Amino acid sequence: MTAQVELDELFDDEPFDVEAIAKGAWVPGPYGPGDQRGTFNEVTPEKTARALSTLDLSRPVKTYSLSEMLFNGFPAMAGRTYEQRLSIMGYEPPEDFDGIVVTPEPVGPWLISTMEERVSMTYNMGTKINGLHHVGINGMFYNGFMGKDIAETWGTTRLGNETQGPIVTRGIVVDIIGLKQASGRDEDLVDPGNGKQILRDGYRITVEDIEACLELEQIEEPIGPGDVVLLRTGWREYIDIDPVKYIEGLRPGPYLRECRYLGSRRPAVIGIDVWYFGGPFFDMRGMLPHQELPVRYGVRIGEAVPTDVLVEDHVYDFVFCYNPQNARGAISGSAPPIALAQPQ
Repeated sequence: MTAQVELDELFDDEPFDVEAIAKGAWVPGPYGPGDQRGTFNEVTPEKTARALSTLDLSRPVKTYSLSEMLFNGFPAMAGRTYEQRLSIMGYEPPEDFDGIVVTPEPVGPWLISTMEERVSMTYNMGTKINGLHHVGINGMFYNGFMGKDIAETWGTTRLGNETQGPIVTRGIVVDIIGLKQASGRDEDLVDPGNGKQILRDGYRITVEDIEACLELEQIEEPIGPGDVVLLRTGWREYIDIDPVKYIEGLRPGPYLRECRYLGSRRPAVIGIDVWYFGGPFFDMRGMLPHQELPVRYGVRIGEAVPTDVLVEDHVYDFVFCYNPQNARGAISGSAPPIALAQPQ
């Protein structure tokens, strides 16, 4: 356990100095001038090999999806949408069908019939990992790249999804719900309406929570460079129960002190099962972690990354796999990450 005095001296909640940053306090970034990958640089072939070596290949390995299921009307902030529409050919649709009928007649001598989906969506939707240029400070993004210099109609000329590449690395679940249950802190938990327990509205995940959780989960190797850290709050239960609250409610999460504590360890991604990463605030303070993690540390933020399936199998240390959409100049990626692990 890290000494309390050390934590208090190293990490606090003081907002960053905007004027100093504008003068270049965080430039160049931790991986040198011109770098576009941030802490993805820490996921080396050696790091991947170490992650995979934790699997006992003489035993079955289970694959887990770490993605929310998208559907028409998936709750999202204004301007972000997911719309899926079926296009059919070669048969008569049901009476209430409102999709696209290319032709109801089978095509050709072999009577071809087909079905396809037509999808319109925002990459920054549902489960996602944001790029290092999703949020910046006064027009400046990671490693000093200026929005005015890299923005094009179709996307960005630097820091886009095509610069990320796939990663296979170590993943860690920080199950804050499990910690509260184990320590009898029922006042920090609520029932969202389906008999389950989740973190209460506006609960702030602290550094002490994170450290106690890792100890409870018996995570022996500390969080290190290139790891993926996923915080579990249970807030995702509101997707089906109360989608308005899912978006507009006072969500739980970490704030600056926690983000600085984690960011200093240079993880590849810090994620959460809430749609928005940034602490329990309705006001603009919630944007500060969104700014500091990528711009200062080069750490990507993951949102709406569910980990219930891992916790159900008592899996807290696992192999994390992610391959972002290979879309030139894209800001965020909604490609679903997966986990490889062996149930305990």
